Amino acid sequence: MAFVTGAMLLVLCLEMVLKYGFNDGQPVLGSWVAIVHGWIYVIYIVTVFNLWSTMRWGFGRIIALVAGGVVPLLSFIMETRAQRWFAADLPALRDRAAARAR
Repeated sequence: MAFVTGAMLLVLCLEMVLKYGFNDGQPVLGSWVAIVHGWIYVIYIVTVFNLWSTMRWGFGRIIALVAGGVVPLLSFIMETRAQRWFAADLPALRDRAAARAR
């Protein structure tokens, strides 16, 4: 979802530059771009919250991940960081779950 959200955010930024910089406020690519990005961002937020709560990460991580959907290019960076965090924290999470199951 981070890659899709990031790509749509870049398309939205391109639309804003073209619309307000070169076309007197009239849509160039279409008004659908903002709507699609908005709904994709909602799905991204739900996905991020699910991952964050499952992994029991700190509040700072969810803020960083949420910012990935509104700061151009940050979603691509946060995706790789989240993969590293996930890989590092998953064994401990499995151990806790196994200990509770006993």
